[in-house]
Amino acid sequence: MVPLILLVLAILLVVNVIKIVPQGREFTVERFGRYTRTLKPGISILTPFVETIGRRVNMMEQVLDVPKQEVITKDNVSVTVDAIVFIQVMDASAAAYRVDNLIYAITQLAQTNLRTVVGSMELDEVLSQRDHINSRLLATIDDATGPWGVKVARIEIKDLTPPADITNAMARQMKAERERRAVITEAEGEKQAQIARAEGAKQSAILQAEGRREAAYRDAEAREREAEAEAKATAFVSEAIARGDVNAINYFVAQKYVEAFGDLARSPNAKTVIVPADFAGITGTVAGVGELIRSLGGPDATPPVRSAAVPTSAPRKGG
Repeated sequence: MVPLILLVLAILLVVNVIKIVPQGREFTVERFGRYTRTLKPGISILTPFVETIGRRVNMMEQVLDVPKQEVITKDNVSVTVDAIVFIQVMDASAAAYRVDNLIYAITQLAQTNLRTVVGSMELDEVLSQRDHINSRLLATIDDATGPWGVKVARIEIKDLTPPADITNAMARQMKAERERRAVITEAEGEKQAQIARAEGAKQSAILQAEGRREAAYRDAEAREREAEAEAKATAFVSEAIARGDVNAINYFVAQKYVEAFGDLARSPNAKTVIVPADFAGITGTVAGVGELIRSLGGPDATPPVRSAAVPTSAPRKGG
């Protein structure tokens, strides 16, 4: 029995003296109940009957669930809110000996600060500024947990639920806002369309005015050239008259005669056109005037002479 007892004591001694710390954990060592050191991951040996393991601390990042709670906002609206907190122990001895229940303490700290932050804001700000709430909570809780050897990585608002009547009112408000935007968009579109139509009409009027101006310029130029040609012809004939040439006088008489006869032929009331017997003599007169002008201007001169249509004797039926 003695060897068996010694074997059991030896096994117990080895188990209590040799400690293997897994990765992500740290153990605190106490000597007669007083903290002395911290064991890192790996194998360690304790002093028999003197040193013992105090606390086993999780050094990995942990997620804490903050329970739901009702919070009254600054504008007296009750909302239900909860959150999650991401923490990591950086100092095992501080986390083990400076706070009794680390997880419970951080949870309660998050709840109280969540009420404080949300209660200082109006409902619209709470719903639209979650990032701002998260930042304020993170700064406050991380500062409070620093002495505990804990680093708060981040805090997120998980759920934020206003009352049902407030939710319905917000839905109606959103619908009204979207309808208002739709009306504004339609009005802007109509405005742009009217502007485009007015601009098109303006450009069309400008182009039409430019066209009329160009046509008027062309007509004036044509009349000017016609007047110049008429002036040259009149000058040639005037010189002939000054020399006493009778053909020049006959030219003007024949021209007026032909114009008057053309007007008579174009008259809508005339049913019969009578050609005078001496009408052929007028053609000879005009030919004589042409010879006169060529004699004044040289053999190559061809003065512009207004041509006249020679009507023939023909009955016209009234329409």
